[in-house]
Amino acid sequence: MKQVILVRQDLKLSRGKASAQVAHASLESAMKSDKETVSEWRNEGAKKVILKVKDEKELLDFQKKAKQVKLTTSLITDAGKTHLDPGTITCLAIGPDKEEKIDKITGHLKLIN
Repeated sequence: MKQVILVRQDLKLSRGKASAQVAHASLESAMKSDKETVSEWRNEGAKKVILKVKDEKELLDFQKKAKQVKLTTSLITDAGKTHLDPGTITCLAIGPDKEEKIDKITGHLKLIN
């Protein structure tokens, strides 16, 4: 069981801003997920993997692919109170769900460093 969060690299978010957006995405997706799935994920350590995508188009492509295989997703848009314009799409959480199911879609992406 795991959850992945995809972060747009074209926005050049500060580490703090990116961290806040990732937290929003993780929480939102977990809250939308089936309670039994979340319980199993948490019992296994609530694994989260943060990956990078090039831009908004690529992010939305991953959302579409995830939805096609019935994975829970949460797309995060910024409120625009600090660095970004209101409504800017920053990241996408997928899962939690079975690791193999998520890896079929995102397994080739690189980790954020």
